[in-house]
Amino acid sequence: ANLIDYEVTESLSVPQTKNCKRWLRVSIYAIFVIFCQPLATILGRLYYENGGKSTYVVTLLQLIGFPVLVLFRFFSRIRQPKSTDINFSQSPSFTTLALVYMCTGLLVSAYAYLSAVGLLYLPVSTFSLIMASQLAFTAFFSYFLNSQKFTHLIVNSLFLLTVSSALLVVNTDSENTKNVSRVQYVIGFICTIGASAGIGLVLSLIQLLFRKVFKKHTSSAVLDLANFQSLVATCVVLIGLFASGEWKTLPSEMRNYKLGKVSYILTLASAAISWQVYTVGCVGLIFESSSVFSNSITAFGLPIVPVVAVIVFHDKMDASKIFSIILAIWGFLSFVYQHYLDEKKLKTCHTKPVKEDTQT
Repeated sequence: ANLIDYEVTESLSVPQTKNCKRWLRVSIYAIFVIFCQPLATILGRLYYENGGKSTYVVTLLQLIGFPVLVLFRFFSRIRQPKSTDINFSQSPSFTTLALVYMCTGLLVSAYAYLSAVGLLYLPVSTFSLIMASQLAFTAFFSYFLNSQKFTHLIVNSLFLLTVSSALLVVNTDSENTKNVSRVQYVIGFICTIGASAGIGLVLSLIQLLFRKVFKKHTSSAVLDLANFQSLVATCVVLIGLFASGEWKTLPSEMRNYKLGKVSYILTLASAAISWQVYTVGCVGLIFESSSVFSNSITAFGLPIVPVVAVIVFHDKMDASKIFSIILAIWGFLSFVYQHYLDEKKLKTCHTKPVKEDTQT
């Protein structure tokens, strides 16, 4: 873990029960990520399939539910270990915080829009498998920003995830793209890759910010960052929605929605809430572990989407997609095993100083 130095100093005085509580929180966050992100993706595609056409609306769904995070922040009673280090008690200035929220918010709005365009032009199964490459981008950016070490297991994981996405590029003939031209398909593929890279960059930056800028690892700091960056990103997307004129078509879009007005509202509301619950899990995993581990959990949940897409949207599940799913899961398991080895090494570091002090 990239927070190993901080964890070593803290864990010497932390009882075993607190470690169990930490893993309980990690499990809850992982469940949020694994189930809510695929659900939100399916709902976004459901919107497109039944008459929705606004990419800004789908982008907004990923962001506008941030009041859920505000409520979570208000009612949260998660206790975090208090550090006695003066550096961790220092808070950044208002100007620094505003700059951080603005920059991360702009990046979030950019990759959210790219993913909305990709979901419009690509089958949802292909979209989700390409998005699994975000783990490779996260590890790449973490190498430069957070000194992430590349072991043979991590390299193997990144290679498998990259090949998993590449298989979808070389085999597009079997895709269900009747209403999408070849140019649109390429645009969708490029935008999806861009969104995947954007997610990796943002997650790596968040981890860097908590080490260098915030200097305090608390649940309130994590949620404040998620809230304010979502607020900034939402404002940016709303400006784009009104500037593009897409807002004028929304009333007629709701009237002509194939599943009815009530389903239109429920689809959008459910997608917005799902995205924010996913955000809580994703940021929580960064706080508890690292950005790479958070994204590996996301990559694990993405192969669920193609299976659901076959049932809901009748996407074709050919041999290349099956092989791509297998490689994606294999890549995830490879990284999880590396994380297990890191945790085991971390526990060894915790116990050695105690033994040496006892002997002395």
